[in-house]
Amino acid sequence: MHKTIFNAAFMCVSVSLCLCVSLLAQDRKQFRVCADPENFPFSNRQLAGFENKIASLVAKELGETPSYVWWGQRRGFLRNTMNASIKEARCDVVIGIPAGYDLLQPTKPYYRSTYVFVYPKGKGLQIKSLDDPILKKIKIGVHLLGDDYTNPPPVHELAKRGIVDNVVGFDTFYSAKNPPSTIIDAVASGKVGAAIVWGPAAGYFAARQRIPLEMVPVPSGKTDLPFAFDISMGVRKGDDALKNQLEQVLERKRAEIQKILIDYGVPLLDGKANTK
Repeated sequence: MHKTIFNAAFMCVSVSLCLCVSLLAQDRKQFRVCADPENFPFSNRQLAGFENKIASLVAKELGETPSYVWWGQRRGFLRNTMNASIKEARCDVVIGIPAGYDLLQPTKPYYRSTYVFVYPKGKGLQIKSLDDPILKKIKIGVHLLGDDYTNPPPVHELAKRGIVDNVVGFDTFYSAKNPPSTIIDAVASGKVGAAIVWGPAAGYFAARQRIPLEMVPVPSGKTDLPFAFDISMGVRKGDDALKNQLEQVLERKRAEIQKILIDYGVPLLDGKANTK
């Protein structure tokens, strides 16, 4: 997959928060977390996101104390955090990146998820693929990423099929006026007939709407871009010691991490997802 898609998936995951480790002046270890303050269900200032929970779990296993550096996940995020010089760097670990993201050194994946169709149950829709003719007749919500609207896989594949005029874009730069639930709210209210959303961003909100919503994984055809991604933590290239340490924690705490993901409705491709 080319770098544009990795960048889009990283920002959606889409794409998530950074976990950072440092020593305090008093030699007390802290697990510093670089996190987007308004990216629930991944992270927020209230520490209510599933990546907040994973951060606490990992920090405890390392015998460290979690703390947070808040930074919006948008252009310049890595440049100002992970990819700053060692002296200036604010972060050492990113908790949610595609496993092949080439600007960092990834750990072994700790979960796999997918983009999903989201649409109302009981309204006659049974969307199972991007080639369903209904997609040319209804409004479809998608996320657009970045100031230059670098597009994630669903937008590319819809455009390839000539589905453009009925696509409704939603901003991923969240704020009080643009909460992360907006695209799912639009499906529930009928503003759009369906949406194609990165599963971890959709599951929590889809399960809490006033009307029941269906979530169906988006399959990839032979010539399509991938819609499913292995998700890893990332460290700086060459930081093998930290990478190995995190992988050991991820293996020991695999069941507990999976339970956190399930509790937040993250669709996991092993079938253990909460989509009620």
